[in-house]
Amino acid sequence: MIQSFAHKGLKELFATGASRRVRPDLWKRCAQILDALNAAADLSELALPGLRLHPDSRYRPKRWRMDVNGPWRITFEWEDGEAYKVDLVQDH
Repeated sequence: MIQSFAHKGLKELFATGASRRVRPDLWKRCAQILDALNAAADLSELALPGLRLHPDSRYRPKRWRMDVNGPWRITFEWEDGEAYKVDLVQDH
């Protein structure tokens, strides 16, 4: 279950289905990932085809990443079956 957001646009997208802070071409994929994050009780449930769940070792505490589109990723911290600080980032 999602406990907190670092990105206000993702929070708005999750609550309403739309957000001015997230590009419209990313809405569908972001919503799919957010729904999966919210429903998951275990990190293994997020290993879905095409989403490429993987750890981001650049951060402490450990953050996880899932592919959205091109350079866009949703990142989050995972603790006791819950997602924290869910964020939308662009990798270069």
